[in-house]
Amino acid sequence: MSDFELYNLITAPNASKPLLENSIKGFGMVPNLHAVMAESPALLEAYQTLHRLAQDSSLNNEELTVVWQTINVEHDCHYCVPAHTAIANMMNVDAEITEALRNQTPLKSGKLETLRQTTLLMVRNRGVIEQADVDTFYAAGFSKQNLLDIVLVLAQKIMSNFTNHLAATPVDEPFNVFAWKK
Repeated sequence: MSDFELYNLITAPNASKPLLENSIKGFGMVPNLHAVMAESPALLEAYQTLHRLAQDSSLNNEELTVVWQTINVEHDCHYCVPAHTAIANMMNVDAEITEALRNQTPLKSGKLETLRQTTLLMVRNRGVIEQADVDTFYAAGFSKQNLLDIVLVLAQKIMSNFTNHLAATPVDEPFNVFAWKK
């Protein structure tokens, strides 16, 4: 059982209150992940900033979903897989892509599968990947900026996935329909 508190606008540390207000503006609620992160205003602010930057990165909605969910599944994040399934739906990402990522089955698109495999290599090898794998990534139509944006998203997902492991963050009610186990 986790001893982390789920903060709200009343109970949160003062420095986290405006950040939780941002969460409400963006999601219509305070997601439990943000409620836990409010314990550390710096972590919550960094996470929100990286989330915004990831959405503004060189990766389109499908590509961003591939990177997010590949990392979430690899890290066995009980919270982020359902949350990002809901986000993918809001971003109009094809459900077939989301289901393949959740089930760790190859993606039909060769380009997206290359993105998934490259992301897995980066996660598993802590960013150290062979030049041949980088060349395969570029040959699939990706750029150096795309490769570096995987690093950006990985930093974001480490924050959320690790927080959820430490806090056993309960999945929010709207995401329960997408519950997931590896």
